[in-house]
Amino acid sequence: MLDIRFIRENPELIEKKAKQKGYKVDIKKLIELDDERHELTPKVEKLRSDRRQLADSTKGSKPDEEQIKKGQKIKDKLNPIWEKLEAVQTEFEAKLQEVPNVFPDDTPLGGEEANREIKTWGKAEPKDVQDHLAWGEQRGLIDFERGAKVAGNKFYYLKGPLVELELAVFQLGLELAKKYGFMPMIVPNLVNTRTLEGAGFSAKGKEKQIYKIEDEDLNLIATAEIPMTGYHTDEILNEKDLPVLYVGLSPAYRVEGGAYGKHNKGLFRTHQFNKLELYVFCKPEDSEKWHQKLVELEEELCQDLEIPYRIVRIAAGDLGAPAYEKYDVEYWSPVDKTYRELMSCSNVTDYQARRLNIRYKAETGNEFVHTLNGTLAAMSRIPIALIENHQSADGTVAVPKALQPYMHGQTKI
Repeated sequence: MLDIRFIRENPELIEKKAKQKGYKVDIKKLIELDDERHELTPKVEKLRSDRRQLADSTKGSKPDEEQIKKGQKIKDKLNPIWEKLEAVQTEFEAKLQEVPNVFPDDTPLGGEEANREIKTWGKAEPKDVQDHLAWGEQRGLIDFERGAKVAGNKFYYLKGPLVELELAVFQLGLELAKKYGFMPMIVPNLVNTRTLEGAGFSAKGKEKQIYKIEDEDLNLIATAEIPMTGYHTDEILNEKDLPVLYVGLSPAYRVEGGAYGKHNKGLFRTHQFNKLELYVFCKPEDSEKWHQKLVELEEELCQDLEIPYRIVRIAAGDLGAPAYEKYDVEYWSPVDKTYRELMSCSNVTDYQARRLNIRYKAETGNEFVHTLNGTLAAMSRIPIALIENHQSADGTVAVPKALQPYMHGQTKI
């Protein structure tokens, strides 16, 4: 969430940027609730102080009738004001949570169609190859039919060398992340609602992505970003320890699988897939630099895998609530003769840190950290890019040289 002081100082800007992101927020009402909080809080504090003083004056002795009456009078005044303050505070916090992060002025305006290409790498050429699903099913390596039988639509089995390929990509990705100082992390696959919403996700609403566990305060994660965000909840980090860098390996569970979008065939959009996620906690002045470093790391993996790609700057209407700035890495699809999403990378500034109270001890006092996240390897996408871009005329798929050591020297599938 945003700092209420920043919102009060820039109400028109906040409302305008929220609208450009596609969110309708009532900043006037939010400020009115904040004013009401500030009006009620000192009244509650004064009455509580009066109650404490009265209690102190009767310590060690039985209160007389006048003191009892005075105590009851304070209580009668305090209770309705306290109840009103609680109601106002609850409404204020809900309204504040609804306000999306802002974004830089040079962000493209509009939806997905306004995303701006920044650079390209590799040869983007059409090829006469099978799509990944036909290729995998023909060889018995991808099985959606049996996945549907045991779990429902958009669940699947992966078999044989594609399993080895997935594990090889993860090994390569982990080694790459470790080279730049990221600590590998296996994360919980379930999180409580505070962590979920603190990371900017929700199990409610029409854009619902999250599987909620019935009768428990637990939710299946859509990405390792969520539990990694929550790892330092309510902590004050040492400035000398920043940046803190993690790379998390986990399954990702998403209600959205196959629910919308024209590119939902096969592995591209499923209810469950494995994912390697980069995460950074850093000082505010360093977050832009780390954003560029994360993109460079994603590029390095793509180049190691010999996948042609482009980088796009995400437009305001496609950013989502938490992101301040976001880039996507899109792979070239010879089958579709276009670029399709492979990785994303977001600078969330202090939006998540404020929600989960993650700070660091600075010279000027305790300050909120900035957080960033980036997809390093989503196995709903990378196998598609590899199968399409490294498929030969005879139907075999060449294993990139960087992966061969992790596949016992195997050069093709």
